[in-house]
Amino acid sequence: MLVKPAEHRRRSMRLQSWDYSQEGVYFVTVCTQNREYLFGGIIDGLMHLNASGEMVVAAWDELPERFPFLELGAKVVMPNHFHAIVIISRRGDPGDRPALLQGEHQVRPYGKRAQGTPAGSIGRIVQAFKSVTTHQYIRGVRDCGWPPFPGKLWQRNYYEHIVRDEEEWQRIHDYIAANPINWALDRENREGTTTRPAEAWQV
Repeated sequence: MLVKPAEHRRRSMRLQSWDYSQEGVYFVTVCTQNREYLFGGIIDGLMHLNASGEMVVAAWDELPERFPFLELGAKVVMPNHFHAIVIISRRGDPGDRPALLQGEHQVRPYGKRAQGTPAGSIGRIVQAFKSVTTHQYIRGVRDCGWPPFPGKLWQRNYYEHIVRDEEEWQRIHDYIAANPINWALDRENREGTTTRPAEAWQV
């Protein structure tokens, strides 16, 4: 596989020994390129989606049609990023939660190319999401006058975090729900304050 020198020098922080296609619960964050505000705005602590933001929600909600083992948890689209809980369960019963995993507990950026990403993994799921939304956004620019994006819609990396127990799951769920009202302190808010508390879901 050919790798650009700049990409090769950027050390992957993904846990190399972890199988990201195995059953478990994951917290995923995807950010727009250059943190561009493309999906709407925050007004009085509420996220108001524009047409492209609604497209992102629809594309995410349709992912289980492509990945039958995938269940979707809490999510939120913000002006320039997206948070979601992802559940990989291969038991065939949507109500049967997989056992929570005792593994990597750091947020890890991951930017591997498509041909190196295992089928059925978190990486492949995020790649599909990025591909579908990019295609639909380009069509929105062409047909509906959406603001163009700078080169790429999404950042090359995304962030995944293995959820280890029910308490952490609840903290992440609450963090996602509170994301709009905490926008002024969000690390992705380019106009936010410089002093920001640690996210409530982090351990």
